[in-house]
Amino acid sequence: MSLDATIWAWKVRQKQKKGGSIKPLKKLVLLSLSDRAGEDHCAYPSVARLVEDTEMDRKTVLKIIDELIEDGLIVDTGERKGRTKQVKVYQLVGVNGRETVPTTVLFDAGNDDLNSPNSGTVPTTEQFQQFHERVPTIPLKSPNVGTRNLSKNLSLESKNKKDWFCFKKLREEIYLADDSIDFESIMNSKWAEREKRAFEIYNAEKTMSDDLMIYHFTDWLINAYRTKYSNNQNSTSEKPVGTGNKSQQLSEKQIHSFALKLSQHPEFASKFSEPGESYEKLAARIAVKLEDPAQAKKWESYLKQVGFSGTLGAVA
Repeated sequence: MSLDATIWAWKVRQKQKKGGSIKPLKKLVLLSLSDRAGEDHCAYPSVARLVEDTEMDRKTVLKIIDELIEDGLIVDTGERKGRTKQVKVYQLVGVNGRETVPTTVLFDAGNDDLNSPNSGTVPTTEQFQQFHERVPTIPLKSPNVGTRNLSKNLSLESKNKKDWFCFKKLREEIYLADDSIDFESIMNSKWAEREKRAFEIYNAEKTMSDDLMIYHFTDWLINAYRTKYSNNQNSTSEKPVGTGNKSQQLSEKQIHSFALKLSQHPEFASKFSEPGESYEKLAARIAVKLEDPAQAKKWESYLKQVGFSGTLGAVA
């Protein structure tokens, strides 16, 4: 999984075209693709896998893929994978991560290229990618001498340095992994620092970027809490009822997820669907209404039936 691709998919804004698929459904398919993208930002999940991930029908998934290609967010590379060599490989377009940033070098002051009209021009991504297979000639004065054998996706500063830890990024990763966990109470506990030291010792000989260290430490910390410390800290992982939950509202991810589930809830669908309306269109209408905290509060009992475990705040 490419963390850069996933972050990009969450941030990208979808286009709404007349007669096209609604934005929440397009976002869902793009997230499923990015979740299975490699470090080259290419993904090749089968259509059946996308159907299972999104809970849409095959026809809708194929339509949305065509629209994402038309929007310029993905491209068909022409490569095929799988046992039958029929699974299409898609390239995510626009992901800016450490993999696409060219390394700069210091050139000798006498280099004639410094007098070129292109001096100081930053190469485009396309220009950089055209030459990424060549072995670079690194001047002796370059600070990169002796680093050719390092992974091209790692900067020197990212080689498991001691200051990899970022409080803000860890908070975001834990929230994305499980938004019911109270981050502050975990970080204020005595065992959190103990687990951090153990994590650093375990990964001392590994070369990982800072973002990847944070990603793996998130899983490490959550697993440690659930398996070793949750019984000793009853009120730390869950936000106390009547305090944090008073102001709790649905996140964008929750809105899309619960909208799809409610559209297939028999009692809910029978009350709120229109004649002949498909699951996808009903889910889209539900998602729009769930963005309104007052409407979400009215449907709270249904939300709990499809997996919501919190308490929505009262709307003044």
